[in-house]
Amino acid sequence: MQSEASKGLALSAPASAYVGFLVAVPLGILVVYSFWTQTYVEIDRTFTLANYREALTDPLVRHLLIRSVLIAAGVTVATVALAYPIAYFIAFRTQKKTLWLLLITIPFWSSYLLRVFAWKLILGFNGVMNSAFLSLGLIDEPLAFLLYNEAAVVLTLAHAWAPFAILPIYVSLQKIDRSLLEAATDLGAGRLERFLRVTLPLTIPGIIAASLIIFIPTVGDYVTPALVGGSDGKMIANLIQVQFGAANNWPLGATLSLMAMLSVGFVAIVFVITARGLGRRIR
Repeated sequence: MQSEASKGLALSAPASAYVGFLVAVPLGILVVYSFWTQTYVEIDRTFTLANYREALTDPLVRHLLIRSVLIAAGVTVATVALAYPIAYFIAFRTQKKTLWLLLITIPFWSSYLLRVFAWKLILGFNGVMNSAFLSLGLIDEPLAFLLYNEAAVVLTLAHAWAPFAILPIYVSLQKIDRSLLEAATDLGAGRLERFLRVTLPLTIPGIIAASLIIFIPTVGDYVTPALVGGSDGKMIANLIQVQFGAANNWPLGATLSLMAMLSVGFVAIVFVITARGLGRRIR
């Protein structure tokens, strides 16, 4: 047993060292920087909590952080709600699973920025949707509210993250023992009851995985809010990008980054506990 354990540690050591170098070291640098201050050019390495006091008392930071969490939650709910039926169809309603999975991965063949710009062209003042509505006579002038707001950010990110939600849910659906569904049918369960009592609880792990995969990077996204969000769709990541860029205030940017990570971690833990509890209640 000790020999097998030693072999396991030896095999995992390179990967652990690699992950530690790429994750732990940058995170440690952020922590150190958060306790320093910077006067645009020079960094004062004197230990201080000034950045945390500024971040916690600044109403703009609180507003952007809350908005980021709410937008990420909206993107997660919208994406999972749209992805579940597609994953269900692939798992239970078609024999051409490989073809459908290939079609789902097609968006990855193009750049993420191209997909965001595509939605900007679709939702723009002179974009595809407004041109179509004008040609059909549904509106008299272009709709300005389609772009540069929170809804545009949610729509764009929901499309961008859709494959990341479909695939884990599909895997969880594919693993369901079909005999359980047959047994539920034999016991008199209808299609809806069979789904709520058997299928849905067994796919809770897939839903949790898909939600975390979407929620965590959404909070840290600053490209999409900058391109399609406008002033009403800015998120905490946009403020962090400004601090590391134009403002050249790395200590404050590090502080905001750590606050965002802690907020995401707290929300993710609460979500996982709640989802697991809900799954047990459904069963």
